[in-house]
Amino acid sequence: MKVGFLGPKATFTELAVKKVFQGYELEPYRTIPESMDALVDKKVDLAVVPVENALEGSVNITLDYLTHVVQIPIVGEITLPIKQHLMVHPQNMENWRDVSVVYSHSHAIAQCHKFLHTHFTGVPIESVTSTAAAAKMIMESPDMRAAAIANELAAKEYGLAIVEKNIHDFDFNHTSFFVLSEQNLDFEAISGSTHYKTTLMVTLPSDQAGALHQVLSAFAWRKLNLSKIESRPMKTGIGNYFFIIDLEMKLDEVLIPGAIAELEALGCGVKVLGSYPSTIVELD
Repeated sequence: MKVGFLGPKATFTELAVKKVFQGYELEPYRTIPESMDALVDKKVDLAVVPVENALEGSVNITLDYLTHVVQIPIVGEITLPIKQHLMVHPQNMENWRDVSVVYSHSHAIAQCHKFLHTHFTGVPIESVTSTAAAAKMIMESPDMRAAAIANELAAKEYGLAIVEKNIHDFDFNHTSFFVLSEQNLDFEAISGSTHYKTTLMVTLPSDQAGALHQVLSAFAWRKLNLSKIESRPMKTGIGNYFFIIDLEMKLDEVLIPGAIAELEALGCGVKVLGSYPSTIVELD
């Protein structure tokens, strides 16, 4: 089976993929939408894309593309610890503090704000599509006198020198990735995880006072534990939103269907985006 993921090689997404899908064929893609499109076009069997970071919150492009553009079930979730390092081309090791620009993904830049503010005040910090893309740029352009923020796999893949390790602001930092597939994938057997989550997309009836309170009540009196509720724009006008809701349990035959039926009776629209095992992996 072939797994598509946010590339280039050596992204945190690839780290997550390699931890779970050992022995699978891997195919990197330039952007998150391209990774999903490859699945829709049947170029890959699975797609793995980042969805949430513990420090920076949700990856909006993933949620928006998954809810507005493609219709792909979530079949699994992988959570990976994130460790950020500063790296340069080997020929710039001696003068790494004098770099003229630092490249990384926007989330990685935000995760390393204190370090960058302390050591690179006044130096341009440029955002690119991924941490691995930043490392690749440094490898290909040694004369730029630039640095990248990325992981150890990226340093190894692109032959860069790590000059400062663990530059992230907080030690407890994780990113979660959705595993997407149109096939009946047994992610529980693959991951070994028996912890399940269910993700719903809920739209509220228009101009109805207390609608969100009623939605939450449908889960509360059934003692359904919500781990996340997040609003996203409907893209139909100012003030129009839908909600992404994560429940900490597998889709059953009674409680969740009962809650969905109650929401629909209130005039809400409800779509199950997936009910899937969620696993946490560790770095070596």
